[in-house]
Amino acid sequence: MCYEPTARPPLPPIAGGSGLAGSEEVVLEAADGNRFSAFSARTGDAGAPGVVILPDVRGLHPFYRDLAVRFAEAGAHATALDYFGRTAGTGQRDNDFDFRSHVAKTTPEGVAYDVDATVAHVRSQAGGGAEAIYTVGFCFGGRHSFNQAARDAGLAGVIGFYGVPQRREPDDQYAPILLAAGYRCPVLGLFGGADKAIPTDEVERFRQTLDAAGIGNEIVSYDGAPHSFFDRTAAEHGQASQDAWRRMLAFVRPGSGS
Repeated sequence: MCYEPTARPPLPPIAGGSGLAGSEEVVLEAADGNRFSAFSARTGDAGAPGVVILPDVRGLHPFYRDLAVRFAEAGAHATALDYFGRTAGTGQRDNDFDFRSHVAKTTPEGVAYDVDATVAHVRSQAGGGAEAIYTVGFCFGGRHSFNQAARDAGLAGVIGFYGVPQRREPDDQYAPILLAAGYRCPVLGLFGGADKAIPTDEVERFRQTLDAAGIGNEIVSYDGAPHSFFDRTAAEHGQASQDAWRRMLAFVRPGSGS
C-alpha cells in the first residue's frame, strides 16, 4: 500500500463548533512504563466529546496530527497516538522511517496500554477534559479501534475505517468478527465497497454478528471506494469522505446537528 506523504485529511463539515483552542506535541506514559509520542488538539466547545485517533501503519504521521486539529475545529477534543514508543522511541521521524518493521513488533496488549493512556490524557484538563470518549482508527488502527470495544475501557463508542474484520491467517485470534459478540459499546464501521482486502460479504458478516449480539452499530460501505479512500484518495472520493465525516461527527456528537 503506497501512501502519499503530503496527503492531508478532507475538511470536515463544521456546524457551529467554536474552533481550535490549542494543540501540542505530548509524550504520554502507559501503565507498562512505555513512553510514546502523541499529538493533542482541543476544541473550545464546553462539554465536548473526546476522540482517540489510532493511525494506520505509519504511526503518528502528519496526516493524523492534522486530523486531530480538524476534529477540534469541528467540536471534539482529539489526540492521535504513536504505536512505536517501545521500539523507536519518541523522536521525530522523516519519510524514510521503516514503519513496517516496527508494526511487526506491535502487540494488541501494547496498543491497548497506549490507548488507555491516551484516553486518560483526553479525560484530563490538558487533553480537553472530555467525559464521553471514542476511538477512531484507520486500516491497522481501524481493526484495533474496533477491538477496543471488547475491553472495559469506558468508551462511548468506536469507529473504524476499513479495519479488516475477518481472520487474516488461520490462527488469527484478534479478528473483530471473533470478538464482536463481546463488544461493550456502539460501533461505526466505514468501508470501501471496492476494497480488495475486505470483501463485502465479510463486512456484512461483521454487521450480522454485531446485530445478533445486540451491539448498536452503523456499518457503511461506499460503492466504488477503495481501501484508504479517506486517508489516501479523498480528493477522488470526496462524496464518500464528506459522508464519512458527517457520520463520524453525528456519532461522537449525537444531537449536535453535524
